[in-house]
Amino acid sequence: MSTFGFELLAFAYQVADVFAFLVLASGGLAIIFGMMGIINMAHGELITCGAYVTTAASRAGLPLPLAILVGSLAAGALGIALERTIVYRFYDRPIDSLVVTWGISLIFTQGALLVLGSAWSSIGTPLGSIAFGDYSFAIYRLVMLAVAIGVLLGLYLLFMKTRFGVHARATMQNPVMARSLGVPVGRVYTLTFGLGAAMAGLCGGVYAPTLTLSPTMGTSFVVESFVTVVVGGADVLTGTAPASAVLAVIRAACTLAWGQVFGLIGLLVTVCIVIRLLPDGFAGWVMRRRA
Repeated sequence: MSTFGFELLAFAYQVADVFAFLVLASGGLAIIFGMMGIINMAHGELITCGAYVTTAASRAGLPLPLAILVGSLAAGALGIALERTIVYRFYDRPIDSLVVTWGISLIFTQGALLVLGSAWSSIGTPLGSIAFGDYSFAIYRLVMLAVAIGVLLGLYLLFMKTRFGVHARATMQNPVMARSLGVPVGRVYTLTFGLGAAMAGLCGGVYAPTLTLSPTMGTSFVVESFVTVVVGGADVLTGTAPASAVLAVIRAACTLAWGQVFGLIGLLVTVCIVIRLLPDGFAGWVMRRRA
């Protein structure tokens, strides 16, 4: 293979890596915001919860896939508990929900610092790597891509092919009418928040082997999560997925050309342009095209 071929392969690998990161990091946030109108500032702490529980379960002897599942379920259970005790009071109050979940974020972060300490070492990235020419590619990063694609497929089947999906979409469009037709709106909201939290935990669990864990690690996920949701709009399938693809290409290109800092700058510039041209994001554009 020529030098250009190796560089193209490295670029494709970088795009796939960023795409997987954006999908996994922003999927839960997009579900909660799109379905419930809740701006969840504690999203990063749910990711952190998944990472810590996954690491603890792996050190206890569970295989990594099962440990990730346990971490995801733990974050989902935490999300349901938060929704039932606090979040349900702030439906239709997006600014209030932002402040409240930000407060929850601060409480969780400081509490984790006191209880768990400042850092945990990672459990180590599994599967090794493969080399092509002068380039080396971690196999686990490709597994992350497969997980991200599997998540998108699973969400499509859940929201388009199941009774819960019908109820969730009806509740999102008109909760008053859905309730009058017998849809258990409160239960749908609870399960939706739990699903979004579980997806955040899945993200933390998947990335736990690649990171040194810290109670503040969620902040490294939150900025790009919110950026992706803003660009994509309120729908995971028609918004988050294409937004992740576009942002992945732009960030990978800028990173390979000029470095990590310019990769992030390119990401933010793209967001500004998209917001100017598509105020409702990709999802809003798709809805208008369908109409």
